[in-house]
Amino acid sequence: MTLDRPVALWSVEGELDMPLEETTPRVTVRASRGRPRVRRWGRAAISAFVTLVALVTMTAGATASGTPEEPSEGPARFAPGFTHGKVAVDGGTIHYVRGGSGPAIVLLHGWPETWLMWRQVMPELAREHTVIAIDLPGLGASSIPSGGYDKVTTSRRIRQAVNRLGFTQVEILGHDLGVLIAYPYARDFPNEVTRLAMIESPLPGFGLEELYGISWHFRFNASPSPIPEQIMDNGDVSTYLGMMFNFSHRPDAIDRERYYKAYADPARRTAGYEYYRAFAADAENNKANADKRLSMPVLGIGGQYSFGPGVASSFQQVGDDVRTAVAPDSGHFVPEENPRFTIDCAKLFFGAQSGTPSQPELAGCAP
Repeated sequence: MTLDRPVALWSVEGELDMPLEETTPRVTVRASRGRPRVRRWGRAAISAFVTLVALVTMTAGATASGTPEEPSEGPARFAPGFTHGKVAVDGGTIHYVRGGSGPAIVLLHGWPETWLMWRQVMPELAREHTVIAIDLPGLGASSIPSGGYDKVTTSRRIRQAVNRLGFTQVEILGHDLGVLIAYPYARDFPNEVTRLAMIESPLPGFGLEELYGISWHFRFNASPSPIPEQIMDNGDVSTYLGMMFNFSHRPDAIDRERYYKAYADPARRTAGYEYYRAFAADAENNKANADKRLSMPVLGIGGQYSFGPGVASSFQQVGDDVRTAVAPDSGHFVPEENPRFTIDCAKLFFGAQSGTPSQPELAGCAP
């Protein structure tokens, strides 16, 4: 198995490009003295696997973080004009980073990252918008709720936070897991969301399940508690998450050390697993409410070496005005792999001005 090159998840025709079923480990669990027992792989085999991935990770090269440590409250350090804060919502508190002025744009990160994934994008977006980057409940510096990791409940917690910050109408830019949360927010409160730009994830019930054979992490993260919790120790974090980051086209662009630290707490990792465990319920909810079609403009952005047009293809099943953009020189982690494209595309799509895009790949981003 080779992991030293990016995996193209979606071809330009919008179909799965590389089914990797044969590389997906199959884990069979049998009860034994109250502790899961792994039959085919076993803990030793999994340790050998993660060791192999660690070697691949080292050959790909880890990013030496140049980003300063950020507080959970008070002035931000990554750029002037931004402030950290926390706001109370049902089930706990949500951490956010806010800056700029003008119409509000809410940034929702993916797994296994935090709000920090937007750090290179936020300063320029703040020239025309009030930028609010949120740590999803249970992740980053947000508190860990005891339940409610389905995306409808999560979207309502995010909405509560946004409303309590003084905004009742927003635009949303989401990545990965953030896409799944942004959809029910816009679907259930269509008068409060004016535009959606969705990066690198199809929706549960409308294409996400077709990706489960691409990477074994989908089923691993969604395994019942405490299977992933007991298999993945603290010492395995950099190996496991490093494997995910090395699936990107430019793994050197990802500030991975910050994310290793963010998921060092087992409770944070469990929160991440809970989001995956809710995918089946999310799919049922999405399909049951598909008749509530999105009327606002939606932009589906996929990485050139990852989902490509697949994001837009998914949203075309639930929206009436869906545009397509493919981020060049990018794998899954578009905002970090190609922040310049992310900025230019977002400024076009969310901007008040109109005009001819400066580059052909930005054509789909035009308002």
